Amino acid sequence: MEYNGSLPGVLIQEIGVHCGVLEEHVDYLQKQFTLITMKEFLEKKQELAEKISCIYVWGCMPKVDYHLLHSLPNLKIVANGGVGIDHLDLKLISSFGVKVTNTPNAVSNATADMAMMMLLASARNFLQGYQVAVSPETKCFPFNWYAEEVTGATLGIVGMGRIGYKIAQRARGSEMKILYYNRSRRIKDEKSVDASYCENLSDLLQQSDFIVLVVPLTKETKKMIGKKELQQMKPSATLVNICRGGVVDHDALVEALKHGVIKAAALDVTDPEPLPRDHPLLKLHNVIVTPHMGSSTRATQRLMMKDMVQSMNDAIAGRPVFNEVIAN
Repeated sequence: MEYNGSLPGVLIQEIGVHCGVLEEHVDYLQKQFTLITMKEFLEKKQELAEKISCIYVWGCMPKVDYHLLHSLPNLKIVANGGVGIDHLDLKLISSFGVKVTNTPNAVSNATADMAMMMLLASARNFLQGYQVAVSPETKCFPFNWYAEEVTGATLGIVGMGRIGYKIAQRARGSEMKILYYNRSRRIKDEKSVDASYCENLSDLLQQSDFIVLVVPLTKETKKMIGKKELQQMKPSATLVNICRGGVVDHDALVEALKHGVIKAAALDVTDPEPLPRDHPLLKLHNVIVTPHMGSSTRATQRLMMKDMVQSMNDAIAGRPVFNEVIAN
């Protein structure tokens, strides 16, 4: 791309492909910024380094490390698409005087929809049903089809933030009993969705028919669901993970699913992503795995982009930055 000196420079990974800026967003972005791909930057680093004031992180790319930060003397902000920021070293970025933002409000509805879809698909054996319906071997449909009832079941939400609350709203519409575990009690939220607070994670695990994980990946939450926690769940329970794959011990989950410790799992996130093609989770009949698509709707992705644009413009103008994330 030709550099437009009248517009602030924004470093992006690429356009299109897997982790690039969406092509349908490019026109909107180019009205306000000059987009500089990582390839262009590396080829003309000396010329472009001082012109870049923002890094636009989409799909966790470009990778923001010491060497990149050190090479951008006028960088003001790293704007991240999505809620999770475990791929960013906040303290390192902050040490360069650079702000970090994410897009928590934009993704809430789409991710909550995804959680309920995965819960329902797992409970009703949706994938198995589809395979029967399309199989060339099928001669008739089974009448005795075993699945789990969602209406009236107990849902345990681990993490009652924005997305957790949206999930609770949807679950209430399915007449589910709602439990939640959170670092702090959310009395106003729990009253509005008729949810009950569990002071201990074990209490929620023992009572829930479905458990949905909606926590950020931190030192405290890494592998928070392991062998001990899985054994505390009901044998009929289903685990749904829509936050980060690292929150679950995958080895322990495989063993639990193989030996009937829990009934099923539905995973929109794994660690790593994608899983190795020979990973046992991909071979189990009681697991649904999807490619981290919780926020992947056109409307949500456009909201994410616009929130990132607002944050970048705030940083460039020296205003308080929208959706700023502060390093602890």
